[in-house]
Amino acid sequence: MTDPRDPLVAGQYEAYPYPDRSPTDEKKRLIEGSPSDLRELSHYLFRGGMPNPFRALIAGGGTGDAAIMLAQHCASAGLEAEIVYLDMSATARAVVEARANVRGLDNLRFATGSLLEVAGLAPGPYDYIDCCGVLHHLEVPEDGLRALVQHLKPGGGMGLMVYGEYGRRGVYETQALLRQLAPPDRPGTERLAQTRRLLDALPRTHWLKRNPFVQDHKAAGDAGLYDLLLHARDRAYTVPQLADLVSSAGLGIAAFIEPARYDPATYLRDPRLLAPLAALPPIEQAAAAEALAGNLRKHVVYVAAADRATSCRATPADRDLVPILRRHAPEALAKALRAGHLSADLDGFPAKFPAPPRAAAIAQRLDGRRSVAEIVADLRDADPGLSQEKAAEAFDALYRVLNGLNLLFLSGRRG
Repeated sequence: MTDPRDPLVAGQYEAYPYPDRSPTDEKKRLIEGSPSDLRELSHYLFRGGMPNPFRALIAGGGTGDAAIMLAQHCASAGLEAEIVYLDMSATARAVVEARANVRGLDNLRFATGSLLEVAGLAPGPYDYIDCCGVLHHLEVPEDGLRALVQHLKPGGGMGLMVYGEYGRRGVYETQALLRQLAPPDRPGTERLAQTRRLLDALPRTHWLKRNPFVQDHKAAGDAGLYDLLLHARDRAYTVPQLADLVSSAGLGIAAFIEPARYDPATYLRDPRLLAPLAALPPIEQAAAAEALAGNLRKHVVYVAAADRATSCRATPADRDLVPILRRHAPEALAKALRAGHLSADLDGFPAKFPAPPRAAAIAQRLDGRRSVAEIVADLRDADPGLSQEKAAEAFDALYRVLNGLNLLFLSGRRG
């Protein structure tokens, strides 16, 4: 086990807690994302249900986006929950505590220290562990993941985020230059000033100038600039490397987020190209999609014990589950599908997914109250010539499109 106290990394986050957040903003909006959206993690890790009571760890929680989101989701859902926040930055912790106070959340508990010290600072067991943007900053990421897994309940799962190699083209070349131009032993303000000089002077041919997918050095203030280009330790992963990291802790990948980004069929239409890729194992298919896309600057995955990683997801085969739309209102989605396709901007890639038969009629019924079985029955009632089998096939086809874009989950609860 490596030294849990890392002075360079710890010092960076005391001086520049990331991301920059103002507690007063909690009065006007909740920042939501992946992983750790309650509906999302329920779908991918607990077959549409949730342990109740529920205990979760946010390991390396930064300024608190995941902790605040999950705590608020649990409170809004009436779920008895304890969300434990752990981070080695006291400055970042103060931001999270202030955000929680603005919201009046009382289901958060706080600990300060490295995730490598979890056994002494915030021991489990936990139903769920979130570890986002942390493992890739450790000297030995495998040590960090194994330390967390020891505190995961049997039947529990994790949400992870690590950097993606291909979408961060230009970042690591710039980091290498800055280790010479703005050495780590210089004051932070001096290093930031030198970094801005370099950014202004970079030729237009430099990969960072040509990479539209990385924006923290432009839009996220001093904390974002420092985190991106001056970090003391930072690595990125390809899909196979991430799969190896997950496997090293006895885990398997239950889902990539969003699933469609990791499907070669999102990027290719020629069946002569798709057929060989479709014959590959799932991780190799995801790796092929990553190579095709070229813009995956991070990887978000849900993981569980290797022997249950493919069985912990909810599926429409369980017809008693209730489809839950993440954002769209049913009628708005139905209107979009009547155009014959569903469009999505996947970070600059204009994806277009053909609407399956009866897609609009199904979308109108996605009210968060009807189960899959009830929606299928409604379709048959509306069209007496439609067989049970064809109605079920129509639902499943639309489910694959919407779930692939992370727009539709399945739940054991009715809205």
